[in-house]
Amino acid sequence: SGSSDPYCLVKVDNEVVARTATVWKSLNPFWGEEYTLLLPRGFHSLSIYVLDEDAVGQDDVIGKVSLSHQQILAEPRGVDSWLSLAPVNPDQEVQGEIHLELRVSERGHPRVLRCHLIQARDLAPRDPSGTSDPFARVSCCGHAVETAVIKKTRFPRWDEVLELELPEGELGEAVLSVEVWDWDMVGKNDFLGRVEFPLDALCTGPTRGWFQLLPFPSTAEDHGGQLGALRLSVRLVEDTVLPSHHYQPLIQLLTEPILCPGQPREGTALAVLEEVTSGESRQDVATKLVKIFLEQGLAVPLLDYLTTRELARTTDPNTLFRSNSLASKSVEQFMKVVGLPYLHAVLKPVVNRIFEEKKYVELDPGKMELSRGRRISFKGSLSEAQVRESSLGLLKGYLGDIVDAIVGSVDRCPLPMRVAFKQLRRRVEERFPSAQHEEVRYFSISGFLFLRFFAPAVLTPKLFGLREQHAEPCTGRTLLLLAK
Repeated sequence: SGSSDPYCLVKVDNEVVARTATVWKSLNPFWGEEYTLLLPRGFHSLSIYVLDEDAVGQDDVIGKVSLSHQQILAEPRGVDSWLSLAPVNPDQEVQGEIHLELRVSERGHPRVLRCHLIQARDLAPRDPSGTSDPFARVSCCGHAVETAVIKKTRFPRWDEVLELELPEGELGEAVLSVEVWDWDMVGKNDFLGRVEFPLDALCTGPTRGWFQLLPFPSTAEDHGGQLGALRLSVRLVEDTVLPSHHYQPLIQLLTEPILCPGQPREGTALAVLEEVTSGESRQDVATKLVKIFLEQGLAVPLLDYLTTRELARTTDPNTLFRSNSLASKSVEQFMKVVGLPYLHAVLKPVVNRIFEEKKYVELDPGKMELSRGRRISFKGSLSEAQVRESSLGLLKGYLGDIVDAIVGSVDRCPLPMRVAFKQLRRRVEERFPSAQHEEVRYFSISGFLFLRFFAPAVLTPKLFGLREQHAEPCTGRTLLLLAK
């Protein structure tokens, strides 16, 4: 069809840790999904695979992006860029570790390298059964020996000692290679990974331990974005979390202007934090502040403090709370934490119906596909006016149901949200008391409740947990027009 149904798999050291939703019929998918992963300190790489979902047979791999631990660590502020997709070569897709003991005899001619292959774990499955038939091959200086094959396992235990005679004289840059393969009765064996050791390092003393299996060095050329590109934002944060009592002085400092409102508002920790918080970190700061103050039972006073400060700085009521200030971000985060079950109760029935009905809706003449009118009428293609009239009727119907659901949900709206908005309305009335600004008290609330709460959830239900998958293009267009 000239299109794809792409989704992403996120792997850490070749273990799948997350899967995005599928974006149907698109070569330019937008996911907008965010994952917080708790990783072991010693992880090696993060890989994101882009696949095309197929109803029949295996899904097709489009390409992948890989970032090593070192690459991510080298960017303290995080990686945020377009990265070209690389082709996926099965010989590069290795995982697991091997347990070895290596020793070079100190005496005798020739000297002997003893390689004790103990076991391996978490090998990649290469057979249809979901397992492999692994054996290990030890090679050095043109000679190679192999272990026995262990059938149908990803956790083989060989416990074999293989010996190789080393050439006399200087070993130079000679390397010992230990490779693991999946034995196949028919066709060539499948590569499972390898590890290498410089011989001169082994001659200084025995080496024993678990070693990560690595792929063959990549010979793939840069495809220059021919497979597409993936935009990622990746940040590695190492937090040390102390017992809660260590944070009490900080909490007291932050809550002081809330608990002691009679003191000057300038120069408090909250005021300073608001001034120094940059745009890119404002979301993080707002999220953490809301969590801290919710835990203290002071979330509503926090919002009152921040919105009152912004009101004091605002001279034009038409720009009130329009920027992504700390106050706006904090109210937005507060609604998500406190009001998500309420949002689901209000919107889910209508959103589910829109997904199930899959009606064709379009108002823009430049985007109309008149042949799609067959979904509306069995009489063939419709005129532009008929498509517009049908679309308008559908949109009004859906929108009426959404507005009725919101208006009829007053009693279900969480009490903290209602108290916060009541307080906000009172503050706006105090700041703009004149009759000409009478409607500002309502706009200030609707700007949060509709523009930052209900409308984004209608636009992308997946990101608010209303649906498990993203909308198909037809349904997505309906949701976009409804949100507008």
